Amino acid sequence: MASPYIERILKARVYDVAIESPLEEAVRLSRRLDNHVLLKREDLQPVFSFKLRGAYNRIAGLGEASARRGVVCASAGNHAQGVALAAQRRGIAALVVMPETTPAIKVQAVAGLGAEVLMHGDDYDSAFERAVQLARERNLVFVHPFDDPDVIAGQGTIAVEILRQSGAELDAIFVPVGGGGLLAGIAVYVKYLYPGVKVIGVEPEDAASMHDSLRAGRRVTLERVGIFADGVAVRRVGEETFALCRGLVDEMVLLSTDEICAAIQDVFEDTRSIVEPAGALAVAGLKKYVARTGWRGKRLVAINSGANMNFDRLRHVAERADLGGQREALLAVVIPEQPGSFLHFCEALGRRSVTEFNYRYAGPGSAQIFAGLALSDGHAEKEAALQTLRAAGYTVTDMSADEMAKLHVRYMVGGHAPGIADEVLYRFEFPERPGALLKFLQAIGVRWNITLFHYRNHGSDYGRVLAGIQVPPAERPDFLRHLNELHYGYVEETANPAYRMFLGA
Repeated sequence: MASPYIERILKARVYDVAIESPLEEAVRLSRRLDNHVLLKREDLQPVFSFKLRGAYNRIAGLGEASARRGVVCASAGNHAQGVALAAQRRGIAALVVMPETTPAIKVQAVAGLGAEVLMHGDDYDSAFERAVQLARERNLVFVHPFDDPDVIAGQGTIAVEILRQSGAELDAIFVPVGGGGLLAGIAVYVKYLYPGVKVIGVEPEDAASMHDSLRAGRRVTLERVGIFADGVAVRRVGEETFALCRGLVDEMVLLSTDEICAAIQDVFEDTRSIVEPAGALAVAGLKKYVARTGWRGKRLVAINSGANMNFDRLRHVAERADLGGQREALLAVVIPEQPGSFLHFCEALGRRSVTEFNYRYAGPGSAQIFAGLALSDGHAEKEAALQTLRAAGYTVTDMSADEMAKLHVRYMVGGHAPGIADEVLYRFEFPERPGALLKFLQAIGVRWNITLFHYRNHGSDYGRVLAGIQVPPAERPDFLRHLNELHYGYVEETANPAYRMFLGA
């Protein structure tokens, strides 16, 4: 299966629009990890993403009759820009279907390249179905974002460049994975020429479609995917990409949002460029793999796949980067409710820096505080601090890995409400578009009383809400049926320790 792809990759037409991106040493990261880390700078492409390669190769290969029909694709950003630019260079019409949740900056970028933009649905899958329908109705050529041999071959040109630029003296290449086009293109070329070089795919924990498919030995469809790394938020990998990857990819690495944010900061510190979450996946995966294996002195490549970052998302990235890099810990601590308690708490910590301190008076006995602690030595320092505090008589709970605590509670500590009966707590995600919050409130609040509500825009495609709702036990089955009919992603948090300590009745 590999041989035909080698010829396709070597003959791929990408350089009419793409550049041969540099392979740069990440000096700071190399020093810190004690490995030679190289960054493949696909974030420097004309549309700030590698997606241009595959899209252009597919469109450049169309016959004249097919090209005159025009092309259509579905995308939330990077593939859309690649198709729009490729169609513009070829002088043909392009229709791009984008989810209604797509940030305005990406919609404007596509329209600015001359493509017709149609907004449809709340997610990529809805846009994809509409694009396929329009391809049939209007007799357009559908340009798949990953599951197409010409697209795979276009992405594979990155491997040609990496091997030439590095002299093929490599131990591993780390590749971000969505539908698998980039991973398949790189794996098929690298393994054909240098089978000893590891090809390692990297995905978010909440969008692990390739990881789960390889483990199952067949393509699986995820029920839902996380949307932080929107460039790789794919529920089902491609048929062709899976067939290639299952025999060629060495391993998969899964990452948390915090680890991705920390990698965005790592790339910035080495390059002064800000990559998008999907663009930082490979660096984050490289770091995690090195920590797990203890590798030293290796030559490792991470592909910076894109830099289409929304500016308003940077706040969320900055808040989570220290947690992902183990430079901060979040702790819930019980202290006496008396003058000098905060001073004594800080004295117990010694020279460690407190980054955050939140509490609300709740009675004469003791107080629950939510504290941030700066770390310089990662996990070991956090464990030492926990032991120190417990030895000083404090009851301490580590909240550093508690998603609800990081998203909501740290910004709203002090919400105990004695006397509220039958309160349940849920985290919700819903498409962030005009009227969405109102629709949410109308749907949830008509029948059951809302007792707690926290909403914070994180600069992403989905809004996040934390809601306390009074639901008598007899009405719980009906309430859950109601939630499922809304088709919002939700997680019950009634038993969450952060809720019980800071917000519960």
